[in-house]
Amino acid sequence: MKAKTFRDAYGVLQRHAQTLREQDEPNIDDLLAIVTESVAAYQICQSRIAAVEQALEKALGEAAEISSNPATES
Repeated sequence: MKAKTFRDAYGVLQRHAQTLREQDEPNIDDLLAIVTESVAAYQICQSRIAAVEQALEKALGEAAEISSNPATES
């Protein structure tokens, strides 16, 4: 799997979903490759989403901490 970014991996998932939707009957010869590549793309997407969620939680936590403990003025 060559996709390294969320955008690339999401594109792979969209492309495979479209391919499967457009088939009148399943092409078993291609199915294993599609599923394998889709699982890898899904894992990349999940990993990136988890990283963004973690970064947002940290940033929001720090912002909340700063607003609840303002620096005292001299």
